[in-house]
Amino acid sequence: MPADPAHDLSSQQSLTSRTSEVEVRRSARRRRTVSAYREGDRTVVLIPARMSVAEEQRWVTVMLEKLAAQESKRILGDDELSARAAQLSEQYLDARAEPDSVRWVTNQNSRWGSCTPSEGSIRLSHRLQGMPEYVIDYVLLHELAHLLVPGHGPSFWKLLESYPRTERARGYLEGVVAAGRLPELPTAREE
Repeated sequence: MPADPAHDLSSQQSLTSRTSEVEVRRSARRRRTVSAYREGDRTVVLIPARMSVAEEQRWVTVMLEKLAAQESKRILGDDELSARAAQLSEQYLDARAEPDSVRWVTNQNSRWGSCTPSEGSIRLSHRLQGMPEYVIDYVLLHELAHLLVPGHGPSFWKLLESYPRTERARGYLEGVVAAGRLPELPTAREE
C-alpha cells in the first residue's frame, strides 16, 4: 500500500541493461517528463503511468545513454578520488586498504594505475579521466587490493570478486587499448 496515493507506483519493472539493473517506476502523478538517476548499482527510471511498453523501452535506452554521457564528463579531483578510494575500500575490502595518498598523474601512458604499498600511495593515469565511473572504480579498487596483496595471484583476484563490474571494466579497458592499436583510417583525398 503506497504511503501517498499521489506517488502511486502503478507498476514496477526490473530489467537488466548493459550497465546495471534498471528499475522502471510508473507514476500516475507524472504526466510528461521522464527522469533517471543512479542508486548504487541500480538505475531508476521514472516515467508516466500511461506510457506504452514500447515508449518505456525507448525512454529507458535514452535515459541510460544520457546518464552514461553525464558520468563520462565528470572528472574527480584528487580529494574526491581519495574519498572514493575510502568508500570502495569500505564497501569491497572491509575498509582494510587505507592509502596515504591517491592522485591523478600524467606520466603513466602504459598503465592505468600503480600502487606503492610501502608508501601507501596510489596513482591513476589521467587517461582514465572521462571514462565511465565503474571503470575508474575498478582501477582504483585494483590498486587498493595491491595495498593488501602484491602481485596478481589467486588471493589478489579473490579480493576483486565482490566488485560486480570487474569483467566489464576490464573489457572496456582492453577495448580502449585495442582501439589505440588500430591503424588510422586514410583521410579522403581532395580531387
